[in-house]
Amino acid sequence: MLLDSQVLIWLLDDDRRLSGGARERLAAAPRVFFSAASTLELTIKSMLGRLELPVGWMDRLGDAGLAALAITPEHTAGLVDFPELVGHDPFDRILMAQALVEQIPLVTADRVLLGLGLDWVLDAGS
Repeated sequence: MLLDSQVLIWLLDDDRRLSGGARERLAAAPRVFFSAASTLELTIKSMLGRLELPVGWMDRLGDAGLAALAITPEHTAGLVDFPELVGHDPFDRILMAQALVEQIPLVTADRVLLGLGLDWVLDAGS
């Protein structure tokens, strides 16, 4: 499974917006990934003062048993598979491409992504 940036923070903060069902799916997954795109997005938002990150959040990713997923050329080429997202957040778009290329579910709370009706895009709130 691949965590959307927002879900990643919810997991680190033990936020109740991450549903019990989503937590069970994560616990049952053989591997749970976070993307380099998410660390980039969260760092930028923090630097702009739009987000306060938990103390030691990068160290906590490994402590939580999460595996890093680098961005590859195949991932970036995969952006073309989602023309309907051309105006959507670029970080979400690369996460979608990564999940598709790697054939792993994406766990998100993003209504636009969930609204695509793809069975591998999972709702973090249910």
